[in-house]
Amino acid sequence: MVQEYQSPVRVYKHPFELIMAAYVRRFPKCPLIPMFVDSEIISESQSDDGCVLVTERRCTIDIEAPRLLKRIAGVDYLYFIQKNSLNRRDRTLHIEVHNETFSNRVIVRERCSYTVHPENEGWTCFEQSASLDIKSFFGFESTAEKIAMKQYASSIKKGKEIIEYYLRELEKEGVTYIPRWTSTVDSGTVTWRHQLPPPSAARAIPVNSAKDGLHCKDSSCSAELVTGSPDDKLDADYIRRYLGDLTPLQESCLIRLRQWLQETHKGKIPKDQHVLRFLRARDFNLDKAREFLCQSLTWRRQHQVDFLLDTWKRPQLLQDYYSGGWHHHDKDGRPLYILRLGQMDTKGLVRALGEEALLRQVLSINEEGLRRCEENTRVFGRPISSWTCLVDLDGLNMRHLWRPGIKALLRIIEIVEANYPETLGRLLILRAPRVFPVLWTLVSPLIDENTRKKFLVYAGNDYQGPGGLVDYIDREIIPDFLQGDCMCDIPEGGMVPKFLYRTAEELESEENRLLTDSIYKSASIYKGAPYELLIEITEASSVITWDFDVSKGDVVFNIYHSRRAPQLPRKETHGIASLGAVNPQLIDKSWVLGQDYSMVEKALMCREGESVQGSHITRWPGFYILQWRFLSSAACAASSMPRVDDVLASLQVSSHKCKIMYYTEVLASCDFRGSMTSLESCHSGFSQLSGTTTSSTISR
Repeated sequence: MVQEYQSPVRVYKHPFELIMAAYVRRFPKCPLIPMFVDSEIISESQSDDGCVLVTERRCTIDIEAPRLLKRIAGVDYLYFIQKNSLNRRDRTLHIEVHNETFSNRVIVRERCSYTVHPENEGWTCFEQSASLDIKSFFGFESTAEKIAMKQYASSIKKGKEIIEYYLRELEKEGVTYIPRWTSTVDSGTVTWRHQLPPPSAARAIPVNSAKDGLHCKDSSCSAELVTGSPDDKLDADYIRRYLGDLTPLQESCLIRLRQWLQETHKGKIPKDQHVLRFLRARDFNLDKAREFLCQSLTWRRQHQVDFLLDTWKRPQLLQDYYSGGWHHHDKDGRPLYILRLGQMDTKGLVRALGEEALLRQVLSINEEGLRRCEENTRVFGRPISSWTCLVDLDGLNMRHLWRPGIKALLRIIEIVEANYPETLGRLLILRAPRVFPVLWTLVSPLIDENTRKKFLVYAGNDYQGPGGLVDYIDREIIPDFLQGDCMCDIPEGGMVPKFLYRTAEELESEENRLLTDSIYKSASIYKGAPYELLIEITEASSVITWDFDVSKGDVVFNIYHSRRAPQLPRKETHGIASLGAVNPQLIDKSWVLGQDYSMVEKALMCREGESVQGSHITRWPGFYILQWRFLSSAACAASSMPRVDDVLASLQVSSHKCKIMYYTEVLASCDFRGSMTSLESCHSGFSQLSGTTTSSTISR
């Protein structure tokens, strides 16, 4: 398996020339990097005007590995070839690194670049990427991979100190400015010119002293980083300021997942804080986190959860009897939510409102929690990505174990766990009664193990003693009902009057609406049984619009037109139903393309994970058929050589089945706004989780 690394962009608040002067000091060897034993120049070339300098070095690396493994491999040191291309006029340095040792067994590639900051020419940007592919290594492939990744991560962390160290050394020597390189070619001779330095007592290094070939085997990071902002998502200081301290490999996972989202979701993409939660929930396993996140984003979009806080109005009954609310913050700056579960009539709320309203209430609490985390991050000046929940169980009894109520609770927990991972920083359970172990036995299997570790349970008045509530919440904001001095305006709950109860028929008619009441519909596509949707157009120039997500497999999307109405096939009355019976086929097998029906748009291949939006202006009235067809690897091979991704996908997909979620609408031409092109692959957004916005459709 290929291991990859992608660094954030690190910004030095120093000019390019000064960074180069600090950087070159680490050659031919650097005592700050013990594993970097030595280096020698094997070739060097320079342009006539001295602008471009290309240097190749052979570097000797001492990898910390078990002695036995080194003896088996038959080497003590590893050798790498590094090609450095310095352009003094453009103020860029590009570095390419590959391994010389074991090049037939292991492929190592690294690319680094130093460039001028696009918005401030007095600053320098550094970026780095690398890949490791161990094809074979004497039967120790897994061990060698772990050692290599550990060593590389260590060198990245060490590299952050190197430039900083040498910048300090230069400052001690009085070097705080180096003029930019300029040249004038006159009559075949090269004349060197330096820009005049600003008034200063500090001496400057002659520019040609830094021509001695520059190299980036270390993963040098900034000595002084530019202050990040939410708009500069790749800046290293932004990551530390808004997301927290991440290891280099964790930073890489975040950046790579974010890049994948940008490529496949070309509209709005989730904010980095939200992406990071899913990575943490899967221990930074990129593939698992990507699958987990995509499922959640599809769920959010399908049920329009992003608009919940703006569109859903809490029923008055919830405002009166739901005994929970936000209350200041804990000692770590996390938003604090208090739930007086023991005072809440869960049975009455379920009977009067139904499971649907309670679920929306819990989702709105989580959405509000996301907003409060962002606000507290700005207020306290440090990353805050989760909240604290205080649950008071005083008054909990067997009434709370009512089976429909438990069923609703379990379903709510399941949905929250699937879509709001790593949002609970700490759960304080106070005044737990004897019945609590029964409730815990029912709900704990649905709670993630990492989340369960955040639970603190106090029986009786134990929360008032040492190690209790005051360790996590400032004394002045402890609510009055917990013997504190702070008045808390959270509703006290109480029994819901029975005359507000709704009938079983009324509740059943609304049951599970959050899962089914959606403007989007789901469909499955099977090999040999496409999914077809019929749209009747009575007026030419009407506009058919569509928006669909491919959640599993690859599909081909087509639009056909026919003047004759398709006949739905009869349902099978005996025998095993075929796939065609699962998806009724509107295009009759006897129809001839070009005579009975015609293709009005070029077919579009849609890959798994894509969200496709588009529109088609109808030229004639009649019947339009939107068709999604299973895309096999053979279909791809018919037009070109199979891609590596296609081969891998064919090995992983266990059934000939694809899934889509779609929405269509027909508009009069006068009501349509936007692009008049169709079959445009462009990805929809997620408003509350989005950091950036782009156009929803793009003209081709």
